[in-house]
Amino acid sequence: MEALLDTLRGTVEQLRDLTAQGLRRGAIRAAADVDLMDALRVAGDAARLADALLVEGAGEVARRSRMPERDLRLSTRLGCHDVNELLQRLTRLAPSSTARLQRAARAVLVEHRLDGEELPATLPAMREALIDGQVGVDGLLAVAGPLEAMGDRVGREDLLTADAVLAAEARGEGPDAAPPACADLLRVQATVWAAALDQDGAEPREQRATRLRGVWFGRERDGIIPIKGALLPEVAAQFQRICDATGSPRASDSGVSFHPDALEADPVLPDPRTTAQRTHDALATALFTAASSELLPTLGGAAPTLVISVRHEDLLAGTGWAHVDGVTEPVSIAAARHAGCAGVIQRVLLAGNGRIIRIGTEERVFNKHQRRAIALRDGNCIIPGCGVPAAWCEIHHVTDHAQGGPTHTDNGVLLCWHHHRFIDTGTWKLRINHGIPEIQAPRWHDPSLRWRPVTTSPTRLRDRTVRRT
Repeated sequence: MEALLDTLRGTVEQLRDLTAQGLRRGAIRAAADVDLMDALRVAGDAARLADALLVEGAGEVARRSRMPERDLRLSTRLGCHDVNELLQRLTRLAPSSTARLQRAARAVLVEHRLDGEELPATLPAMREALIDGQVGVDGLLAVAGPLEAMGDRVGREDLLTADAVLAAEARGEGPDAAPPACADLLRVQATVWAAALDQDGAEPREQRATRLRGVWFGRERDGIIPIKGALLPEVAAQFQRICDATGSPRASDSGVSFHPDALEADPVLPDPRTTAQRTHDALATALFTAASSELLPTLGGAAPTLVISVRHEDLLAGTGWAHVDGVTEPVSIAAARHAGCAGVIQRVLLAGNGRIIRIGTEERVFNKHQRRAIALRDGNCIIPGCGVPAAWCEIHHVTDHAQGGPTHTDNGVLLCWHHHRFIDTGTWKLRINHGIPEIQAPRWHDPSLRWRPVTTSPTRLRDRTVRRT
């Protein structure tokens, strides 16, 4: 062991010198493309070999910390609460990384019986690939996860067959003669092997997934309510399709066109939102669309309706706060405007002491006939480059309802949830000119700041083309 430690220390010092040369002296920055690729490839080789030492070492630390008597455990003797804490202190890795080392070690650690006889590793071929530096922790776990999940439902011989084939794929020696497989490809292949060998595994896996599914809301903080959860695969896939449909800037086959004098710039504009923000807005779109579909179960005899209350004076002035039923913290006036524009408005007059003086009738902002007509005219969300289809859009009062704007097709335009929610604070301006929606693009897109009619309606686009010809 002394010789191994001396060699390792010498290797680390050489790597430290090479790293200083590559980073501090700019060798990496000045490298040609082919040399940069080779440097990364060799660094990957070194990282996988280091992984092998870390995995084996973590496994041995875990083995020496399995003593029944706590005081005899290695982790306890070194003043640590458990193996994970000891590995964190030794390697300076995060708890999640040291936990991954322990999981990897369980798949390839060689155990011994009480009489000293060696027991083979769970995945012996993957162990050899790890020792040879052909696979690292990521690749090893990508294989071990699906194969170990089969448990004892699959015989040892079948498990060893899968192990051997997947190790060959990691080396680039598989039956398809493909280059060495990366971790993601190994995960896909291991999953296929598990599905083929474990025909009875789907049902217990489904039961396990069913128990684990859930969505949890946290406590509101700074105007945001955190959410976390675990979705069943088909639910996640359906949500991803919704995200794809509402987040694609080219969702409309007909595209977006200004009329007349279309801008020479590409009308598909960059979306300033992050991926997480687009996912949030897709979820909001799906929820508000479902709530307004009249297909959900009722609450108290009515469709599930988001109730937002606001003082009439604050709504007119655009200042102050609104309140959402079921949420303790107040929300902005913009949220109240959005809800009033897309849902139902009912005016309740209260006396100074809180007594209800008058209850107005509910006013649904746009009926289905008006919505169809507006959809025919506008096509999709009218903000250029958005393309969210009409069925997913809300109808926005160009002149606000609280300001006396009529519920008329000459005062309504299609906007997706995102653009509807932030139209008042965004850079796009809207107006209706003789019954036709017009857009004023931001200065960075159209320095002239001209008002331009806009539509994605294929009928209107075709009519305009016929007129020009």
